[in-house]
Amino acid sequence: MERKRIEMIPELDDIEYDILNCLYFVESFDKILEEVAQPPSVVGDVLKTLIHKKMVVAMKWEEEKQDYKRSFIYDSDNMNAYAYLATKDGLLAHNSR
Repeated sequence: MERKRIEMIPELDDIEYDILNCLYFVESFDKILEEVAQPPSVVGDVLKTLIHKKMVVAMKWEEEKQDYKRSFIYDSDNMNAYAYLATKDGLLAHNSR
């Protein structure tokens, strides 16, 4: 009999939860700051952590297509230059709380 691998859904702290709550759709860094009552440096650090955990992806505006495209690299010193979107893993963690 084959055993199914059970993956643990990571627990989120309050700030991670609040940020993921904003990211069901692509949102700018400024919009996240409006929604989350935390300083920009804290929001930036939490976003970096969520990106590292593969719960959030950075998105870059593509003028040619007039749409956001996933950015596989981002400038961690300039978090304001990107928009962000929760991944499937991020949404699962958010909804499991």
